[in-house]
Amino acid sequence: MSQATDLAAAAGSTDPRVGLRAVVALRRLLERLEIIQVDNARRQGWSWQEIADALEVSRQGVHKKHAGRSATRSPGGS
Repeated sequence: MSQATDLAAAAGSTDPRVGLRAVVALRRLLERLEIIQVDNARRQGWSWQEIADALEVSRQGVHKKHAGRSATRSPGGS
C-alpha cells in the first residue's frame, strides 16, 4: 500500500487519535500537492482563472494563496 492509501485508511479509524493524526497528514500532503500543481500550471502558462476553475475556487482566492511564492511567477509577471 502507498503512504497516501495508508493515511486514507487511518483517517477512517475508530480511534480518534489515529484518525485525527491521519487527517493532519493528509491535509499537509494535499497542500503540498496543490502547490506542486499550481506551480506546474503557471510554468505552462495557465492563467489564475484557469487554475481557479480547475480547483473549483475563486480566482482571487487562488491568487492570494499562491501568487506570493516566487516559483509560481511566470516570466511575464502575473
